[in-house]
Amino acid sequence: MAVATTPRRNAALLLGAALVALTATACNSTGSSVSTEPKQTAAASTPAGAAGSTGAAAPAESKPADAPKGAAKLGDTIALKGNDPADTADVTLVKVVDNTEGEDEFTHPADGKRFVSIQFRIKASGKKAYSDVPANSAKVLDAQGQAFGTTVANTKAGPGFQIPANIAPGESALGFVTFEVPKDAKLDKAQFGLDSGFAPQTGQWKLG
Repeated sequence: MAVATTPRRNAALLLGAALVALTATACNSTGSSVSTEPKQTAAASTPAGAAGSTGAAAPAESKPADAPKGAAKLGDTIALKGNDPADTADVTLVKVVDNTEGEDEFTHPADGKRFVSIQFRIKASGKKAYSDVPANSAKVLDAQGQAFGTTVANTKAGPGFQIPANIAPGESALGFVTFEVPKDAKLDKAQFGLDSGFAPQTGQWKLG
């Protein structure tokens, strides 16, 4: 059975995508880039001796020495920029729930497909509030480089974001977005970009 959808939610998603697309067409003329480097924590960047009079540095919360440099993965945060310099966000890939079930008996993936839900945390780090539709901003890629966008489905993985998600500067929101992918697809990467994915920068995390 196909996914049961809500007309109101569909309309919000489409409207959000259309408005941001128009804005991006007018503003984004500087090309695009993909960021795979995790944001360093404040502790990791604290100079030696700054923790107190004893000269001992605060313990760093950096990745283990054998972690690949510049390869964001589950749990990592990537600092992203929007089309407006005042529009920035720290986005964290929090959780991946593969082959998750629909929230109710009417919500199922199509034949030959499965649901994959990914939880992101979005913190508005700039001077402007984050106001967007996160489901329009995310996609996953398989090992062959094929990309899959989100689907409108609530699952048992957990609650999604409000539509639109309005996050005040300095605050954050947590939510799932869901993808409908082939049953045999081996997902390799997840991506997220501001301005419904039309910003000049996209964050990318390695899955698995």
